[in-house]
Amino acid sequence: MSGTAARLLAPGEYSFDDLSVGDHFLTSGVTVTESHIVGYAGLSGDLFDVHMDDDFARAQGFPGRIAHGLLGLALADGLKTRSSVRLLGIATLGWNWSFRAPLFAGDRIHVRLEVSAKRETRRGDRGIATFDLQLLNQNSKVVQDGNTQLMMARSARAAA
Repeated sequence: MSGTAARLLAPGEYSFDDLSVGDHFLTSGVTVTESHIVGYAGLSGDLFDVHMDDDFARAQGFPGRIAHGLLGLALADGLKTRSSVRLLGIATLGWNWSFRAPLFAGDRIHVRLEVSAKRETRRGDRGIATFDLQLLNQNSKVVQDGNTQLMMARSARAAA
């Protein structure tokens, strides 16, 4: 579909060949909970005080403890994966990610994704798409952003 105008992607499955640079979509949302933060701390071993101690976080200028930055990234990836826009991914190849603002329990987040680049691989049955992502809170504020490279299946007609 190269050469087509960028579009808001409708729900459905998309192979590498179905996407054009500029195509974009918005995921559904999830509310960050205390359980997310405590569970992530236990899973990762990151018990840093700013995530676990309200008094410490307030002493650092926050209204209370903040969620782990990597928890935000993990939730962003989960929202991408469970979106009604189904990307026919094979493997994530990397992330370039920035933490712009704190994420708090009670924040409702969603992700805006846009195809920023595409390249074919030597194998005829796959390609690599780069997606720019913005993790947005309930006030449409960007709290995290970056990009990821996703190895994707090509359509049967393109791989033939």
